[in-house]
Amino acid sequence: MTSAERSEPALDAAERPMLEGWLDYHRETLAMKCEGLTDAQLREASVPPSALTLLGLVRHLAEVERYWFREILAGEELADLYSTEEDPDGDFKVTESTTWADTEAAWRAETAAARKSAAGYGLDEFSQGVGSAGRPFSLRWIYTHMIEEYARHNGHADLVRERIDGATGD
Repeated sequence: MTSAERSEPALDAAERPMLEGWLDYHRETLAMKCEGLTDAQLREASVPPSALTLLGLVRHLAEVERYWFREILAGEELADLYSTEEDPDGDFKVTESTTWADTEAAWRAETAAARKSAAGYGLDEFSQGVGSAGRPFSLRWIYTHMIEEYARHNGHADLVRERIDGATGD
């Protein structure tokens, strides 16, 4: 695995830059887990019968970025990128035509849109949209949840990557 450009969050940052720093750190960790692999390797399932793949994880996190920052925080009405009502786990499912170039472009576009949406809110401000319980979320809660989401899935990505080519690391 090659070493991507990833900055450690500042030790003395204020709360918002600290949260944003940790979220960006985990975003780039995911990108590092995918570096240097072919599309076929990125589509390789972790441990059959599990269908978990690195491409599926990146697609899932693109959906998660879109949902929390655009649909919930900003209140945008958007269709899912990969999932459907009939196939709620469609984001994890990849085919021979699923490529890193397309997947990374969609994920990077969603992370850029997430940053843009978040820029208009303070940490204590509540979202325009509501979750399944019918309640809005503070931006602070969304940032914390996204850090948790990436940290959990980066653990999965680490195991999938190790199975593919033996590469380990943070």
